Amino acid sequence: MKLFFTSVLATCVTLFSCAQRQNEKKDISKDMTTNINNSATTPTDTDTATFGTGCFWCTEAIFQQLDGVIKSTSGYSGGQVANPSYKEVCTGNTGHAEVIQVLYDPKKITYDELLEVFWQTHDPTTLNRQGADVGTQYRSVIFYHNNEQKEKAEKYKAELNKSGAFTDPIVTEISPYSKFYAAENYHQDYYEQNGGEPYCSIVIRPKVEKFQKVFKSKLKH
Repeated sequence: MKLFFTSVLATCVTLFSCAQRQNEKKDISKDMTTNINNSATTPTDTDTATFGTGCFWCTEAIFQQLDGVIKSTSGYSGGQVANPSYKEVCTGNTGHAEVIQVLYDPKKITYDELLEVFWQTHDPTTLNRQGADVGTQYRSVIFYHNNEQKEKAEKYKAELNKSGAFTDPIVTEISPYSKFYAAENYHQDYYEQNGGEPYCSIVIRPKVEKFQKVFKSKLKH
């Protein structure tokens, strides 16, 4: 696990950061900033997980490839401002973290397996930072939706700390889920739609390629 993180972090320490693109789009659509937790179309045989591992472009690019994940939506959670914009979240003043909300089929992939991917695809020991992306909006965080998710997240965190899997202590926040606001349309499927952009090719692609090697058996076919 240490080698995986070392290689990933070496790639991510670059001049390119997620927030650099915040002013490149004008007339950003807010169509998706409703609280999708209230959706009446969510199937009853699915479950939901909410994770933050830094820039949500990276997080989404990874989790949407997992077999059993039905939908992965980039957005904002954990803050005190309703319907925040990307520009507002990037100030670090709204309290939100960039996260993804994962709708998944628990018969195909378990919450434990999602947690395994969560811990192994970012550095949970750096406070409010992933690579060149710095600020509370990039914090490592798990927003649990029920007591079972809370217990599993806390147990996994404690076991990893005890095992010495990481040189430094894990600083991942584990907090109750409240609201999720989907990010603006241009953030959704960002890596898939913008693979040639510098941030995608220099930061996201190497991270995704390493993830694909480690979790080959869990990918969609």
